Amino acid sequence: MDEPEAASVSAFFGLRETPSPDGAHRALARLYAGDTAPLTSRIDTVAERLGTSERRVAASVAQLGLAARLWSIALGPAALSGRFPDLRAENLHWDPRQQAPDDLWTESAALLPGTADRIRDVVQYGHLEPLAEAVRRDTAVSSRLLWGNAGSALAGAVRQLIGWARTHGRPDVAARTRTLAAELFGHPALRGTGAPHGPGFRRRTCCLYYRGPGGGLCGDCVFDSAPGTPPRT
Repeated sequence: MDEPEAASVSAFFGLRETPSPDGAHRALARLYAGDTAPLTSRIDTVAERLGTSERRVAASVAQLGLAARLWSIALGPAALSGRFPDLRAENLHWDPRQQAPDDLWTESAALLPGTADRIRDVVQYGHLEPLAEAVRRDTAVSSRLLWGNAGSALAGAVRQLIGWARTHGRPDVAARTRTLAAELFGHPALRGTGAPHGPGFRRRTCCLYYRGPGGGLCGDCVFDSAPGTPPRT
């Protein structure tokens, strides 16, 4: 796999090559097992950055950002080369102090087959499901909203990859991206999060970003205008 090529799509598609020198990275498996202090700290940081006292807004935005990273670092290499890094939770480490994109590195040098089934196993089952549970232990956020975030994050990764493929004359990458997306969105947890399952995705839930001071609507928001404001014209 050409890691620099994957990272060239956007910063969301790259992995750190070495851990932070101060040892701040923690295996995500520890978070999922109940060591939620790093996640609590991350949500606190996001809340401060957004200037919101509504914790569920910060929790949603934090989870959305990490979901976007998880999909991107698997889908990008898989679409580019047919393989992706070993991102299993015991190998993937996270530094919650950094701003978006979330700071991640894997201690494993192994490469996994870039199939939709393998990506689903590693990312959806291995990360997004336990991450949602961890977020909900910290903050009262609906499961449907968090899966909407996961669908939005996947669609965002697809959109960036297809845009990169067009710019760089790589129809093979665009074709593999569309095929992988169709299979991943075929899962019941993701199928109803929005449509179409590609660059034009529009979600069926809201991530709540608009509720923060100065917050607006995301490009794929379910709303045409923020609740309580005049509709778009």
